[in-house]
Amino acid sequence: MTLERNVGGRDRLVRAALAVLLTVVAVRALRRGNRTTGLLAGVGALGLGFNVTTCVCGLNRLLGIDTTDGDD
Repeated sequence: MTLERNVGGRDRLVRAALAVLLTVVAVRALRRGNRTTGLLAGVGALGLGFNVTTCVCGLNRLLGIDTTDGDD
């Protein structure tokens, strides 16, 4: 099963930056002992990282959004 890409360009760069930011938040929260914040930020970072590396977003698909330039 292959999924069509629907994340590209500027959208992909923004998601990558947010993934890095959430990773920093997760590490800092975990070091301070705030496990809930660390876990939530970590899960968010993993989700955005998945979107960036695969160029696929389930929410975009559900909403009919495609931010690629049409290149395959």
